[in-house]
Amino acid sequence: MDKADTRKRQFLTISTSFVAGVGVATAAIPFVQSWSPSARARATGAPVVIDVSKLLQGELLTVQWQGKPVWVMRRTSDNIANLEDPAHQTQLRDADSLINQQPEYAKNTLRSLRPEIFVAVALCTHLGCIPNLQREGTAETNHSRFFCACHGSIFDLAGRVVLNVPASSNLIVPPHRYLSANILEIGVDNNTVS
Repeated sequence: MDKADTRKRQFLTISTSFVAGVGVATAAIPFVQSWSPSARARATGAPVVIDVSKLLQGELLTVQWQGKPVWVMRRTSDNIANLEDPAHQTQLRDADSLINQQPEYAKNTLRSLRPEIFVAVALCTHLGCIPNLQREGTAETNHSRFFCACHGSIFDLAGRVVLNVPASSNLIVPPHRYLSANILEIGVDNNTVS
Protein backbone atom coordinates (compact mmCIF):
# COMPACT_ATOMS: atom_id res chain seq x y z
CA MET A 1 0.00 0.00 0.00
CA ASP A 2 2.90 2.38 0.66
CA LYS A 3 4.16 1.76 -2.89
CA ALA A 4 0.75 2.68 -4.40
CA ASP A 5 0.50 5.85 -2.25
CA THR A 6 4.00 6.89 -3.33
CA ARG A 7 3.08 6.51 -7.02
CA LYS A 8 -0.13 8.46 -6.53
CA ARG A 9 1.75 11.14 -4.65
CA GLN A 10 4.40 11.40 -7.41
CA PHE A 11 1.70 11.49 -10.09
CA LEU A 12 -0.20 14.23 -8.24
CA THR A 13 3.01 16.21 -7.65
CA ILE A 14 4.04 15.99 -11.31
CA SER A 15 0.50 16.78 -12.54
CA THR A 16 0.12 19.72 -10.21
CA SER A 17 3.58 21.07 -11.16
CA PHE A 18 2.75 20.75 -14.86
CA VAL A 19 -0.60 22.56 -14.48
CA ALA A 20 1.04 25.28 -12.35
CA GLY A 21 3.81 25.71 -14.97
CA VAL A 22 1.26 26.07 -17.76
CA GLY A 23 -0.66 28.62 -15.65
CA VAL A 24 2.46 30.68 -14.94
CA ALA A 25 3.46 30.62 -18.64
CA THR A 26 -0.06 31.63 -19.69
CA ALA A 27 -0.10 34.49 -17.20
CA ALA A 28 3.39 35.63 -18.25
CA ILE A 29 2.62 35.92 -21.99
CA PRO A 30 0.58 39.16 -21.75
CA PHE A 31 3.10 40.59 -19.31
CA VAL A 32 6.04 39.92 -21.65
CA GLN A 33 4.04 41.17 -24.65
CA SER A 34 3.38 44.45 -22.82
CA TRP A 35 7.12 45.20 -23.07
CA SER A 36 6.87 45.43 -26.87
CA PRO A 37 5.55 48.70 -28.29
CA SER A 38 2.15 48.56 -29.95
CA ALA A 39 1.74 48.99 -33.69
CA ARG A 40 0.43 52.49 -33.01
CA ALA A 41 3.48 53.35 -30.90
CA ARG A 42 5.83 51.96 -33.57
CA ALA A 43 4.02 53.99 -36.23
CA THR A 44 4.26 57.16 -34.11
CA GLY A 45 8.05 56.92 -33.94
CA ALA A 46 8.49 55.72 -37.52
CA PRO A 47 10.21 57.95 -40.04
CA VAL A 48 8.00 60.14 -42.26
CA VAL A 49 8.67 60.31 -46.00
CA ILE A 50 7.65 63.40 -48.00
CA ASP A 51 7.90 64.31 -51.67
CA VAL A 52 9.18 67.90 -51.50
CA SER A 53 8.80 68.42 -55.26
CA LYS A 54 5.10 69.08 -54.59
CA LEU A 55 5.84 72.01 -52.24
CA LEU A 56 5.40 75.38 -53.93
CA GLN A 57 7.62 78.42 -53.20
CA GLY A 58 6.75 79.73 -49.72
CA GLU A 59 4.49 76.76 -48.94
CA LEU A 60 4.48 75.22 -45.47
CA LEU A 61 3.46 71.59 -44.90
CA THR A 62 2.81 70.14 -41.43
CA VAL A 63 3.31 66.39 -40.81
CA GLN A 64 3.29 64.29 -37.63
CA TRP A 65 6.45 62.60 -36.36
CA GLN A 66 6.78 61.05 -32.89
CA GLY A 67 3.44 62.61 -31.97
CA LYS A 68 4.72 66.12 -32.71
CA PRO A 69 3.90 68.50 -35.56
CA VAL A 70 6.84 69.00 -37.90
CA TRP A 71 7.06 71.73 -40.53
CA VAL A 72 8.53 71.29 -43.97
CA MET A 73 8.79 74.60 -45.81
CA ARG A 74 10.06 75.57 -49.25
CA ARG A 75 11.65 78.96 -48.70
CA THR A 76 11.77 81.56 -51.44
CA SER A 77 15.00 83.17 -52.65
CA ASP A 78 13.90 86.35 -50.80
CA ASN A 79 13.43 84.33 -47.59
CA ILE A 80 16.95 82.90 -47.94
CA ALA A 81 18.49 86.32 -48.68
CA ASN A 82 16.80 87.78 -45.58
CA LEU A 83 18.03 84.92 -43.37
CA GLU A 84 21.61 85.48 -44.56
CA ASP A 85 21.48 89.29 -44.17
CA PRO A 86 24.01 90.41 -41.51
CA ALA A 87 21.52 93.03 -40.22
CA HIS A 88 19.00 90.23 -39.57
CA GLN A 89 21.62 88.19 -37.69
CA THR A 90 21.97 90.95 -35.06
CA GLN A 91 18.27 90.58 -34.14
CA LEU A 92 18.65 86.91 -33.14
CA ARG A 93 19.38 85.39 -29.74
CA ASP A 94 21.34 82.40 -31.13
CA ALA A 95 22.13 83.30 -34.75
CA ASP A 96 24.91 80.70 -35.00
CA SER A 97 22.83 77.89 -33.45
CA LEU A 98 25.32 77.35 -30.65
CA ILE A 99 22.71 75.66 -28.47
CA ASN A 100 22.57 72.11 -29.79
CA GLN A 101 19.02 71.87 -31.17
CA GLN A 102 19.82 70.54 -34.59
CA PRO A 103 21.97 67.81 -36.11
CA GLU A 104 25.53 68.83 -37.01
CA TYR A 105 24.70 68.87 -40.72
CA ALA A 106 22.04 71.54 -40.08
CA LYS A 107 24.27 73.75 -37.92
CA ASN A 108 24.49 76.55 -40.47
CA THR A 109 22.85 79.92 -41.11
CA LEU A 110 19.81 78.35 -42.76
CA ARG A 111 19.70 75.37 -40.33
CA SER A 112 19.01 72.95 -43.18
CA LEU A 113 20.57 70.42 -45.51
CA ARG A 114 19.29 72.27 -48.56
CA PRO A 115 18.86 76.07 -48.54
CA GLU A 116 15.31 76.07 -49.89
CA ILE A 117 13.89 73.30 -47.65
CA PHE A 118 13.48 73.95 -43.91
CA VAL A 119 12.45 71.20 -41.46
CA ALA A 120 11.60 71.95 -37.81
CA VAL A 121 9.50 70.67 -34.92
CA ALA A 122 6.58 73.10 -34.84
CA LEU A 123 6.57 73.65 -31.08
CA CYS A 124 7.62 76.90 -29.43
CA THR A 125 10.60 76.31 -27.16
CA HIS A 126 9.01 78.47 -24.46
CA LEU A 127 5.95 76.41 -23.43
CA GLY A 128 5.24 74.17 -26.42
CA CYS A 129 2.52 76.12 -28.26
CA ILE A 130 2.38 75.88 -32.06
CA PRO A 131 3.52 79.12 -33.73
CA ASN A 132 1.83 80.45 -36.88
CA LEU A 133 3.49 81.46 -40.12
CA GLN A 134 3.15 85.20 -40.68
CA ARG A 135 3.73 86.20 -44.28
CA GLU A 136 5.81 89.20 -45.35
CA GLY A 137 4.54 92.70 -44.74
CA THR A 138 3.07 92.39 -41.23
CA ALA A 139 2.96 95.54 -39.09
CA GLU A 140 5.92 94.40 -36.96
CA THR A 141 8.22 93.16 -39.71
CA ASN A 142 8.91 93.34 -43.41
CA HIS A 143 9.64 89.62 -43.81
CA SER A 144 7.99 86.29 -43.03
CA ARG A 145 8.42 84.68 -39.62
CA PHE A 146 6.87 82.24 -37.16
CA PHE A 147 4.90 83.94 -34.40
CA CYS A 148 3.73 82.16 -31.23
CA ALA A 149 0.49 83.82 -30.13
CA CYS A 150 0.60 82.17 -26.68
CA HIS A 151 3.30 84.46 -25.28
CA GLY A 152 4.69 86.43 -28.22
CA SER A 153 7.82 84.48 -29.16
CA ILE A 154 9.09 85.08 -32.69
CA PHE A 155 11.27 82.83 -34.85
CA ASP A 156 12.73 83.49 -38.29
CA LEU A 157 12.27 81.08 -41.20
CA ALA A 158 15.34 79.14 -40.03
CA GLY A 159 13.65 78.61 -36.66
CA ARG A 160 16.02 80.98 -34.85
CA VAL A 161 14.50 82.93 -31.97
CA VAL A 162 14.68 86.72 -31.97
CA LEU A 163 15.89 88.80 -29.05
CA ASN A 164 13.65 89.90 -26.15
CA VAL A 165 10.92 87.26 -26.40
CA PRO A 166 9.95 84.55 -23.86
CA ALA A 167 11.46 81.63 -25.84
CA SER A 168 15.12 81.23 -24.98
CA SER A 169 16.19 78.85 -27.74
CA ASN A 170 15.71 78.10 -31.42
CA LEU A 171 13.15 75.66 -32.77
CA ILE A 172 14.34 72.04 -32.85
CA VAL A 173 15.46 70.65 -36.20
CA PRO A 174 14.74 66.89 -36.24
CA PRO A 175 17.06 64.36 -37.84
CA HIS A 176 16.36 64.09 -41.55
CA ARG A 177 17.91 63.14 -44.86
CA TYR A 178 17.17 63.04 -48.58
CA LEU A 179 16.61 59.62 -50.09
CA SER A 180 16.70 61.20 -53.56
CA ALA A 181 16.54 64.70 -55.02
CA ASN A 182 12.88 65.13 -54.01
CA ILE A 183 12.23 62.55 -51.29
CA LEU A 184 12.79 63.76 -47.73
CA GLU A 185 12.80 61.35 -44.78
CA ILE A 186 12.22 62.83 -41.32
CA GLY A 187 13.31 60.81 -38.31
CA VAL A 188 16.47 59.27 -39.74
CA ASP A 189 19.82 60.95 -39.42
CA ASN A 190 21.60 62.13 -42.57
CA ASN A 191 24.59 59.97 -41.68
CA THR A 192 22.56 56.75 -41.44
CA VAL A 193 23.18 54.32 -44.29
CA SER A 194 20.00 53.10 -46.04
